[in-house]
Amino acid sequence: MARETVEILEVGLRDGLQMLDYVVPTESKRAWLEAERLSGVKRFEVASFVPAKILPQMADAAELVQTAKASDVYACALVPNLRGAEGAFAAGVDAVLVPASASAAHSVANVRRTREQMIEAVAEIRTLRDSLGISAHVEVGISTAFGCTLQGDVPEADVVWLAAAAVEAGADGVALADTVGYADPALVRSRILAVRAAIGDRLTGAHFHDTRGLGLANVLAALDVGIRSFDASLGGLGGCPFAPGASGNIATEDLVFMLESMGLDTGIDIDRLIEAQQCLASLLPEETLHGKISGAGLPRNFARRAAA
Repeated sequence: MARETVEILEVGLRDGLQMLDYVVPTESKRAWLEAERLSGVKRFEVASFVPAKILPQMADAAELVQTAKASDVYACALVPNLRGAEGAFAAGVDAVLVPASASAAHSVANVRRTREQMIEAVAEIRTLRDSLGISAHVEVGISTAFGCTLQGDVPEADVVWLAAAAVEAGADGVALADTVGYADPALVRSRILAVRAAIGDRLTGAHFHDTRGLGLANVLAALDVGIRSFDASLGGLGGCPFAPGASGNIATEDLVFMLESMGLDTGIDIDRLIEAQQCLASLLPEETLHGKISGAGLPRNFARRAAA
């Protein structure tokens, strides 16, 4: 019997690097992508299309998209506005991710726009995509969907409203993000069910941080209610520079180990993924990596499965 598939989107090249106070060379980014690709990772969020003066780390966004496409992997890029989408579409992305915060305070801090203005941006980007006659998906990531360090509580009604508005504006899919690590398994289940009741299968994925140690527990809760696509960052790198206290994406290698141990199919060879994490450690020697499995090693009773 075929195993059920779970998709992994590697977000380290964007989310993992945007917090650094130095610029990682393009060749190092390419080496990271290639090492992880060889493990079976097929989906990457490679960059943000934003002005280099704001995030100099992302000045080579177009080059990274082209590298990903030449390697025959799925390339996604974050775009906060129409101008960013123009650059991403020109570079040949498979998808753009538009960040729309459920927290009014975080929306202004993160993209300098209100939530309503971000929905307008989604509509503009969808119209542009259609006018170009290309197949790139327009995805919306709802950040601070479970709470916000600036605002505190984020009401469920606000998350549901934003998700529905994004779909009405033309989003092909919506993902819920725990930007600052406030989620817990019970909240994850209830919020996913509420959003799915509003937008159905347009709810396509989830993005959790391990800031308070609940990242993988929240993945399990999301699996329980039908989510089969998750973001993660090799070595647990990442965070949001515009949300105080945000740190610690789920480590890709730990997520893959858990899912494969459960009998789910990620298509990723965990041994080679650990090698990729070790490659990343050599590329970024100043950074602390947070994954557990690379240090502890695989248990002797782990069922090794070849990447698809």
